[in-house]
Amino acid sequence: METRQQAQRHQYTIGWVSALPIELAAAEAMLDEKHETPPQNASDTNIYTLGRVGKHNVVIACLPDSQMGTKSAAVVATQMRSTFPTIVFTLMVGIGGGVPQATLDIRLGDVVVATNTGFQRTGFLNTPPTILLNAIARLKANHIGEQPSFRKDVSKLNRIDTFNREVAGPDYLFSADYDHISGDTCERCDRKMLVERTQRDQEAMIHYGTIASGNQVMRNALERDRISSELDGALCFDMEAAGLMNDFQCLVIRGISDYADSHKNKRWQGYAAGTAAAYAKELLAVLPTINNVSNLRKGLRKTTKKP
Repeated sequence: METRQQAQRHQYTIGWVSALPIELAAAEAMLDEKHETPPQNASDTNIYTLGRVGKHNVVIACLPDSQMGTKSAAVVATQMRSTFPTIVFTLMVGIGGGVPQATLDIRLGDVVVATNTGFQRTGFLNTPPTILLNAIARLKANHIGEQPSFRKDVSKLNRIDTFNREVAGPDYLFSADYDHISGDTCERCDRKMLVERTQRDQEAMIHYGTIASGNQVMRNALERDRISSELDGALCFDMEAAGLMNDFQCLVIRGISDYADSHKNKRWQGYAAGTAAAYAKELLAVLPTINNVSNLRKGLRKTTKKP
């Protein structure tokens, strides 16, 4: 007979994984209500936040401090799915390094949603499950007009200094062949080496495409552009997606906190984590509720193919 604790765990169908504490804080700020966390097995080392986002009960966990990367992400997601066996989809939500494009205006604070994920050594990984791609299509249609939900949630986070866009400071994009001058910020870098860009009215935009994933932080603009080209124009770099895409029904959402170059710093992490979390919440708002978990999982296993 199912215990009360087991029954409580079986109410959750969405997993949400963060890599950094600031991403965890942004995720928790998106909860419409917070739930009590039931006891768990000693073998599960995750610490969970449970709650509801729209119609969905969500389990949130963060990677261990200072243990980023594909392996750590896979361990956290595996333990989460073991403790909460009715989880169907996992969202990997947080920050990433953006890749400036000649035809796509990617800026700090923008959101990149991975409709493809590329690993630096092995090529392309699984795409997100069809039902999540359908939810993305629904959001794209919504965004042709306005983005009231996304804008509202970003504005809500902007009231907190940690997630405020103005606190983040200026958005500097330097020429790919110009290296950073020492320091935590770019105050000493030569402004003559900035890339000229037109002013943009919209603060945060959403882009869809390939995220390049690996176990090392990308801090070299020339290498960034080379790998992006090899992966058919990757829009973003992260360190966790490759640990999830082939073994979990997963969608990766990244807020752009830097340009994956030598000028990388932490000033935009809060705002970028907030925009990524706001998009994830909007996605869950259009995702249908999941009633028959076992049947849906069977269908996902039949339709998911290795590349």
